[in-house]
Amino acid sequence: MAVISSGQNSEHSASTIKQSPLVRTLGAAVAALPAYHNTYADAPPEFTEVGLRYSHYSEDNLSTDNFIAGARGRYDIDVTQLWIEAPIGSSWSIAVDVQNDSMSGASPWFVGTQIDGQPGVIMSGASIYDNRVEVGATTRYFWADGNAGFNVTHSKEDDYEALALALDVAWNSSDNSRTWSASASTSNDRVEPVNGNIPVFIDREDIDTASVYFGVSQILSSTAIVRIGLGYTFSEGYLSDPYKLFDARPDEHSRTALSGGYRKFFPEAQGALQIDYRYYSDDWGTDSHTAEVAWHQNFERFTVTPYLRYYSQKEADFFSVIADLDEEFYADDFRLSSYGAFTIGLRSSIQIGEWHMEGQLERYESNNDWGLYDGEAAPALVNFWRATIGISWRFD
Repeated sequence: MAVISSGQNSEHSASTIKQSPLVRTLGAAVAALPAYHNTYADAPPEFTEVGLRYSHYSEDNLSTDNFIAGARGRYDIDVTQLWIEAPIGSSWSIAVDVQNDSMSGASPWFVGTQIDGQPGVIMSGASIYDNRVEVGATTRYFWADGNAGFNVTHSKEDDYEALALALDVAWNSSDNSRTWSASASTSNDRVEPVNGNIPVFIDREDIDTASVYFGVSQILSSTAIVRIGLGYTFSEGYLSDPYKLFDARPDEHSRTALSGGYRKFFPEAQGALQIDYRYYSDDWGTDSHTAEVAWHQNFERFTVTPYLRYYSQKEADFFSVIADLDEEFYADDFRLSSYGAFTIGLRSSIQIGEWHMEGQLERYESNNDWGLYDGEAAPALVNFWRATIGISWRFD
């Protein structure tokens, strides 16, 4: 069931960051800063790396105050990821990533009215089971002042199949103090809903998506880096949720996101401050703000990173707690409502010889009253736990 996707973010300790000329120029202080996710070295990896990561995602049961019928138990997702990255000659690398997601639980079907007149959720009934397998391959070329990569990813589950292509490039300024990056991607998704615990009313539909991104990072001093980026995504096709009874969305969706970040290393404390912000806006009427602050504490062989993230979203133009079927477009999906959310988490990693181990635990809670925008309170807002462990090995 293509309802929830589980991404995986990872931070690496300073000892595992591949250093580009931009970083090497300024020495150990900047090298100790937590890396940006889209930053790559300007030389192929020196070693072959094999890694395994496991994550467990578990949503809280739906509150009895908001429950009408079905099953109160929500999603549990187990994600297993295996990857290998290796150099090829002096200018190339190749990476292969395989991910398996196993999902079970129930999801909101539609929102109705309880005996007391308050909205309540009708869930999908007995547990839904689904499995998704994703395989991705990336080849990357490196030259003195930059690198470029090409990625192909195929994803398949019981009711959903997707093929995506992506190209990215990064290059440094002549003084190695600035890095520009750009990327473009496209995907074709096919939706074939399965009639199970809840009825569906389509056989097969397609979704086409294209995205572009441009960003720049600038070294401000020997201990600080700042970055800014702008992305745009456009989708067209069947964008409604086939597993929700009252859900009719426009067949086009354009989104723009502006993001920025700052990293500051404090040599005396052997730690780094991370501040990130992202503003998002789309043509469905939704605006959102995401702010995150983290502290990366370095020790001799390991790092510990506590972090706090805040998210606020404005509801889509066609969202209503009780879907308004008189309108052309309507949805009671809580993911389109106005709400605020906090995530608190802790990441850690340790390096022992050629082995690198990591762990992460986070708690996410959402509430209509925590948001920056007014809107009706959706009764199906989600709270969840997520835990991750991983290990990787480098060898010649």
